[in-house]
Amino acid sequence: MASFNKVLLLGNLTRDPELRYTASGAAVASFGLAVNRRYKQGEQWKDEVCFVDVTVWAKQGENCAEYLNKGSQVFIEGRLNYQTWESDGQKRSKLEVVANNVQFLSRPGGKGEGEGRPMEMGGDKDDIPF
Repeated sequence: MASFNKVLLLGNLTRDPELRYTASGAAVASFGLAVNRRYKQGEQWKDEVCFVDVTVWAKQGENCAEYLNKGSQVFIEGRLNYQTWESDGQKRSKLEVVANNVQFLSRPGGKGEGEGRPMEMGGDKDDIPF
């Protein structure tokens, strides 16, 4: 049976990226992403927000931590990853997106070069642990 796991998201960071390193020295950044959907119900416009946890590995994760902040708009290509663990005797689970490519679209309130222009910070796919 064939499988396909690909996610494309365009949204804004809900918090500053958090950068940490694994015991083996691999960089990993994580942040939240808000993806909005606007639709019309009758005569009224409704807004629906989906919050997604995103993980970015290697140099691309370091770039995200350095150049992105809360409110930054990004376009993400990645895959879904389901995690399970046990905490205080209870089973927990989480569905997240592991990004293969993060394209920087804007940085809110920034006064740097390239403000408002797309910046692509792709990573080497060989750097991503699968």
